[in-house]
Amino acid sequence: MRYKTVRLGLTGLVLSLAFGGLLYSTLSEGTEYYKHVDEVMVDPLPWHGKKMQLHGWAADVRQKPGRLEYRFDVENNGSVVTAYYDGIVPDTFKNGSEVVLKGTLGPDGFHVQPDGVMAKCPSKYDATSPTVSTNARPAGSTVIE
Repeated sequence: MRYKTVRLGLTGLVLSLAFGGLLYSTLSEGTEYYKHVDEVMVDPLPWHGKKMQLHGWAADVRQKPGRLEYRFDVENNGSVVTAYYDGIVPDTFKNGSEVVLKGTLGPDGFHVQPDGVMAKCPSKYDATSPTVSTNARPAGSTVIE
């Protein structure tokens, strides 16, 4: 009887450790924080280097001429962080648009990962005057010199 109890206990312990290890390894790789700019910028040091999704509104969008390199500010409730992105931005990305960025915070700003810019759609559609732009930059962006 004692032999069965020990064997059952060891089996339960091994299964628990295996499940715990699997859970830890799975969650540690795919965990991202979802934060607003004002939550992060209150004390930015603990957030440096951590993967996160940052929510705010784009401002002062700038693009290097002939390149897909963007530098812009992300604002929320008076807090601002500068973001850097290399790649194609969504059509709805412009000054004043609500954005969610995937990337990491560093001492010089937020570095967006490839395909990490998500511009939320406006809640109301305002078709004042449809325009067709031949410019590759998003509407409302300026050129970085």
